[in-house]
Amino acid sequence: MVRFLVVPQWQGSPAARAMLLMDGASAIAGDLPRAATSVLDVPIEAGESLGTGVRRLSALLRTRELVAESMTTDTVVIGGDCSVTVAALASLPGGTDDLAVVWCDAHGDMHTPETSPSGAFSGMALRAVLGEGEPQLALSPAIPRDRIVTVGLRNLDDAEVTATEDLRGLTVEDLDDPDALADAVAATGAARVWVHIDVDVLDPAAITGVSSPAPFGLAPAALSAAIRALRHRVPLAGATIAGFAPRTPADAVDDLGALLRLVGAVA
Repeated sequence: MVRFLVVPQWQGSPAARAMLLMDGASAIAGDLPRAATSVLDVPIEAGESLGTGVRRLSALLRTRELVAESMTTDTVVIGGDCSVTVAALASLPGGTDDLAVVWCDAHGDMHTPETSPSGAFSGMALRAVLGEGEPQLALSPAIPRDRIVTVGLRNLDDAEVTATEDLRGLTVEDLDDPDALADAVAATGAARVWVHIDVDVLDPAAITGVSSPAPFGLAPAALSAAIRALRHRVPLAGATIAGFAPRTPADAVDDLGALLRLVGAVA
């Protein structure tokens, strides 16, 4: 049975209103089956950088410990900021040797502490999955580049464009074919797949509760169909849905239809 692990971490986000991510995680949790849902008591305080180039590192490390204590098989992680995926993969039962990662996000998340304009870990999350960046957060063993499939990237700076050139990437238009994602993951040769969804990959017309919306994104129906087709071909090791930051409770209600469609696709 699928288990939901709610991780309302906000400290990885660069947004001025990053703590809205806690409200977003709570809103999604309210519509999940209570018996199958655990909510982590993550730090509320900002934390310290501990002499590194990653803001709020101490809080991120504490959340990582909590995730490690709570991870099980068939887990869907609900963020919080999108860097919670790195913590989940670091503690994935069975390890990551046979795993592909699908990274659905409008942004590249491919910075390092040296290139990041904000020092926020969410902008370094995919780079950390590749085993690069701050050693205390980078995944080890890393996911090889040929087992990463990006979906919907469209708001990258020059450094991220260069860093993502050799990754398998699907555009918004590619998902007009619901089998395109399954084909791309199957081509990696992986036996299992983790699906990471930062909800800003969706078009702003479909969801308003994101900190940094990017136009020309995916429709929830297209992404859900692609994930369902993928699950018919490659077993799902787990998934993340992150980045939901509604400004008001009313906004959260308006967006929940699209979000629950994604929950249904990965669960």
